[in-house]
Amino acid sequence: MAYFIDFRSLYRIYGNMKVFNEKSSHSFHIPVLGTGFSLDTPLHVARYGISSVISLADDVLIEDLRKYHCNKNGLSYKEISDRDEDPRAKRVTAYLNMLEYLVAKQLQELKASEFCEGSEITRYFDLLPDNSPLKKEYQQMMSVEDPIEKTERQEILRQKPVAGSIDVNIMTKLNRAIYKDGEALPIEFNDALSALRGFALSDGYSSIVFSAGMNRHLYSYAADFDSFYPDSSGRLKKKIILKVSDYRSAMIQGRFLAKKGLWVSEYRIESGLNCGGHAFATEGVLMGTILEEFKNNKEEFVAMLRKAYISALEKNKKTVPSTPPEVQITMQGGIGTAEENEFLHQYYKVDGTGWGTPFLLVPEVTNVDETHLKKLQVATTNDVHLSDRSPLGVPFWSLRTSESEAMRKKRIEKKKPGSPCPKGFLVSNSEFTKVPICTASRIFQKKKLRQLHELETSDEQRMAKVTQVVHKACICNDLGGGAQLKLGLRKDVTPSVCCGPNIVNFSKVATLDEMVGHIYGRLSLLTNPERSHMFINELAIYVDYFKEEIQKASEQFIDHSVKCFDEFKKNLHDGIEYYRTLAEQFSSEQQEKFVSELDKLCEEINNIFPGVSGKLSLGTTS
Repeated sequence: MAYFIDFRSLYRIYGNMKVFNEKSSHSFHIPVLGTGFSLDTPLHVARYGISSVISLADDVLIEDLRKYHCNKNGLSYKEISDRDEDPRAKRVTAYLNMLEYLVAKQLQELKASEFCEGSEITRYFDLLPDNSPLKKEYQQMMSVEDPIEKTERQEILRQKPVAGSIDVNIMTKLNRAIYKDGEALPIEFNDALSALRGFALSDGYSSIVFSAGMNRHLYSYAADFDSFYPDSSGRLKKKIILKVSDYRSAMIQGRFLAKKGLWVSEYRIESGLNCGGHAFATEGVLMGTILEEFKNNKEEFVAMLRKAYISALEKNKKTVPSTPPEVQITMQGGIGTAEENEFLHQYYKVDGTGWGTPFLLVPEVTNVDETHLKKLQVATTNDVHLSDRSPLGVPFWSLRTSESEAMRKKRIEKKKPGSPCPKGFLVSNSEFTKVPICTASRIFQKKKLRQLHELETSDEQRMAKVTQVVHKACICNDLGGGAQLKLGLRKDVTPSVCCGPNIVNFSKVATLDEMVGHIYGRLSLLTNPERSHMFINELAIYVDYFKEEIQKASEQFIDHSVKCFDEFKKNLHDGIEYYRTLAEQFSSEQQEKFVSELDKLCEEINNIFPGVSGKLSLGTTS
């Protein structure tokens, strides 16, 4: 039987120690992966100085994992049920406090371990990037022969490990209103605001990632919590990270927050399409040009925001930090090699990179059940597709061979399409009901299909609309299925997997040490020798997306699409011309392959819609 001890008293012992990192020991982070894949990742990587992000979307799963890890670690557990007051916020706070405590305890144990092969403290230093000053200090200690001096250096090094940040993600579009007795509760009980409140009231120093665009209510609500403002020493207990797809979006959202006295500590640029999960495409603006714009305008950008920020702090009688706040620019989406990782740091001066999809093949880091781990290992480009499965109406990367997809098809075959909707986090449609329901739910699809059956239209058009309806899948529940299966929480689940297209370049199950080694160039885990550069891969995805959008417009007879496509094609053209110049930074062999692939994609674009923006010119390989 587990031995339970008081959580709060232990938190005072470990949680108040300065063990969490102000500046990461590593040059990469692990982004949020679905609702369950990275939900307890901090327990596996934070003690080694690696920051990661967990999703706050599914508070039911969060509570399940809190119970699991409390039982596993001998901590007392008291259920926070739906009947409790403000349950979602309380679940988030309790889970984050538990993670903070457990990671702090892990780090203290790491510091107390011996400097010997296979020990925790040795692993901490071995994982560090080779150019890290701390890694060099460790290597110097290892080369010392005098036992007294060696012990002295070890004691100094023992004080230096710090944990990676336990960051959280709120997808701003997931802001379901909560109803009681048929009436909506006040807006602060909406899903996104409740999750924000739970994070703001948690004990640790960490960051919240706002993704999927601007939510004015959510951003304004953050201003109600002191933890987002500087303390007397100018330090932020809770930091804000914005996940953005371009410079304009960063400027608009950053300025909005700054005027409320809220500082954005990091702008996390994510590829519009070459990522996992939901994909928010730009109008054909490519990653290279976006990074260039940030690089060229960062100083002016930060200065403008600082002015608005300090003015708002003074107006609201908040502490004004004596040292101007810093801004980090990071990038994620489709990075596959150490060379690409290094290029992003050296050429674009990014402060960090995000590596997500490859970590789905690292069992000690993420929650993927055994069945889907094998499916990911053999996944091909045909198995991973940008689908219309999401009830949000946003393109969604998913694994065709997942059990969730198989169940969706089985329900259609049984003439019972749609999910029972066990959690309802994606409810948004009120076409048939006063209280919104999910478009992937059985009740919505039943009503919608009946409506379509009565529609006076051709069979072809009706079938096209029927297909659109039944394609929606229950991702809010199924994305947590892998964690439930792996941890033994439930067996009757059908997991969905939201891997990005980069998964096809990796097919080996790896350890944390191996994946970190791959990122830093100490070894290679790539199993696709034909893989193209990350910028070429993103461009190719945009070309496919461009073709599909044109096809949809043609099928739906949308007359105004030509102007939109003209802008899209122009942006692709500008990006390609930029890449021709950028290729001069590559080695001659890499440059030849890169430019050749650009030419092929140019021809493909010209053949898609020759009447739009004229022809794209082909380059020459030098």
